[in-house]
Amino acid sequence: MGSAPNKTKLTLVVGATDNPERYAYRAADLLQAKGIPFIPIGIKKGVVFGKGIVDLRQKPTLAGIHTVTLYLGPQNQAEWMDYLIGLGPKRIIFNPGTANSEFFSKAKESGIEALEACTLVMLTTGQF
Repeated sequence: MGSAPNKTKLTLVVGATDNPERYAYRAADLLQAKGIPFIPIGIKKGVVFGKGIVDLRQKPTLAGIHTVTLYLGPQNQAEWMDYLIGLGPKRIIFNPGTANSEFFSKAKESGIEALEACTLVMLTTGQF
């Protein structure tokens, strides 16, 4: 039994890309289809469903982030951990291939729900 999508769950798609073959792109597609607002952020330039990919290297100030969904491998996360935690999201979803025990622990210690899950599955099954 799923719940209706919550349109206030502003989601940061970390590792965003305009490549339709990538899971980060598929997640943005599904967020868009479900009416959940999202901000694509990454180091690649491009446009995802009419939204320019925000440059992660700038560590921009973003407010009201509910969910961070990670599409960066653990080897590429260290530089961004404190920044992403500092945005104060309610939860961080570690998608398959992004699990990182250090980041997971830091998030939980900061009062953030940390999940090893798949955003695509969560959206499809109404668990998002």
